[in-house]
Amino acid sequence: MNHEGEQEGDSTLIQGGSVPGNAGVPAYSLKWRNPSPIPVVIAVPHAGRAYAKSLLDRMRHPAFAAPRLEDRYVDLLAEAVSRETGAALLVAHAPRAMLDLNRSSDDVDWEMLAGPPADASAAPSPFARRARSGLGLVPRRLPGLGELWKRRLDHGELQDRIACIHQPYHGVLATTLETIRDRWGAALLVDLHSMPPLAARSAGELAPEFVVGDRFGASCDGGIIGSAFGVFAESARRAAHNRPYAGGFVLERHARRHEGLHCLQLEIDRTCYLDSRLAEPGPGFDATVELLIGLVRRLAVDVADIGRTSDRSRWRAAAE
Repeated sequence: MNHEGEQEGDSTLIQGGSVPGNAGVPAYSLKWRNPSPIPVVIAVPHAGRAYAKSLLDRMRHPAFAAPRLEDRYVDLLAEAVSRETGAALLVAHAPRAMLDLNRSSDDVDWEMLAGPPADASAAPSPFARRARSGLGLVPRRLPGLGELWKRRLDHGELQDRIACIHQPYHGVLATTLETIRDRWGAALLVDLHSMPPLAARSAGELAPEFVVGDRFGASCDGGIIGSAFGVFAESARRAAHNRPYAGGFVLERHARRHEGLHCLQLEIDRTCYLDSRLAEPGPGFDATVELLIGLVRRLAVDVADIGRTSDRSRWRAAAE
């Protein structure tokens, strides 16, 4: 994994990977302080806007399709929250239209490539399940729009994207979480996304503004999730749990609760922080930042407590 680091005040900026077709553009940026002041990493895998001209030329409706695939400007929310809280911040620059970092590297619709590679002999990964819906590792179609691409993708192009984007991003995320866990005894990943406005589940009920996903308890300690819902309740904000978004490959790949690595996915209704066109930051942007700052600070206390308990348990086990 190629990466470079430079100091930005008391933080280190590390950039790595590359965006194919976009010379000099890194696949990701990681900004963090080491030692970390809180045991939290905020990651933004779907807000990348580094569109290569070659990618846009191959899209059927780039002006419409590309923004619909983005978690529009969630990275701006994350940057503001990281700056105030000291949470590590990992932002992907490669656009989701090129490669979806919340999918397994073998979650591929092989019809996009005229069939699997000749040497594909292994059984498909248990993570390879989203390609059938058109939203696999490389998105193929969108509801209401249909097919995204003018021609098929070459096997070499796909492997280049995996090597330049997917592997470096997940490699640095794993290393960062483990480094922070080793310092604090536990670490939390907040995988930050945005969603279109949800429909109300029943008449007279308002739709959730936030969805917290933890793979139905598999990826995060229940006390952390409870604290998250406490923050939303105290702010009179509506939040749902796991439905309709329980978390994807990022949580499956990086969460290991028994090793002190906790992960949650947070979806934010775009109307909370964008303008009426859902195109630019809007009047609710600052309030959303303040809410997220409070959320990260509250959860950081819980994670630190889990880490201290874990350290004491390890000390007792060693003494015995």
